[in-house]
Amino acid sequence: MTGPALVTGATGNVGGAVARSLRTAGVALRVAGTDVGELRERFPGIPAARLDFGDARTFDAALDGATALFLLRPPQIARVGPTLNALVDRAARHGVRHVVFASVTGAERNPVVPHHRVERHLRAGGLPYTILRPGFFAQNLADAYRRDIREDHRVYLPAGSGRVAFVDTRDIGDVAAAVLADPAAHRGAAYTLTGPEALDFTQVAALLTETLGRPVRYRAATVGGYLRHLRRRRVPVTQAVVQTVLHTGLRRGQAERVDPTLPLLLGRPARTLRDYVAEHRDRWTDGPPPQKMGA
Repeated sequence: MTGPALVTGATGNVGGAVARSLRTAGVALRVAGTDVGELRERFPGIPAARLDFGDARTFDAALDGATALFLLRPPQIARVGPTLNALVDRAARHGVRHVVFASVTGAERNPVVPHHRVERHLRAGGLPYTILRPGFFAQNLADAYRRDIREDHRVYLPAGSGRVAFVDTRDIGDVAAAVLADPAAHRGAAYTLTGPEALDFTQVAALLTETLGRPVRYRAATVGGYLRHLRRRRVPVTQAVVQTVLHTGLRRGQAERVDPTLPLLLGRPARTLRDYVAEHRDRWTDGPPPQKMGA
């Protein structure tokens, strides 16, 4: 690539990890989001561009000169046609040569999640692409679940006894950087990315209890109870529905499979959930404000 890779969602967990990994790998990049000041604060010395998926007038300036695009769906966006898919079409007109899309595990088989429609649009178009399908993020413990753990000493989800092979977003960032450093080697590929072990949420709560030195329990929520809980937390309706759908899928084992792809792409072992919890213990005490799930 001669021009920079445009990284969307750079103030979130995944986009931020991708930006940091690209910077470490020496790949030219431009970070994008709705708050340019925050982007410049987080990534000093890295070019920043305003990009608002809800305002197509911001697309051209953000894409100008970019030769690759890391595409991430903000949690609040459900209508991907005039937003993410429109950005992909505009990227093609700007000469972008490769798109890396951060989807979710099972999106190719689940038309309910918005990621499915983005994947379908990429496959139907002519722009070279790579799809990353990570499972549930380890970072969700310190973001989407953080308030419940800190204030109520519990993990409250409609996941039943389902197990999850949590993946660390830092590993996702390293994989995205490897793909963008050599996009031709990954053209048309779709990679499922999981952590190295599957845990149920009772085990997750036990791990938190051990690390924090105070009891944390898992309480299995009903679908209706969880939706009401999210709304009381002021989570937008669309985001609350998607979040509930993703978690109820855990009951059917949708995130329990440990896939061998991630360490093969990394050339090293994937980080474990225990690694993440041990390294970020302060997030459940006095850490910085949480981000949204999947950001």
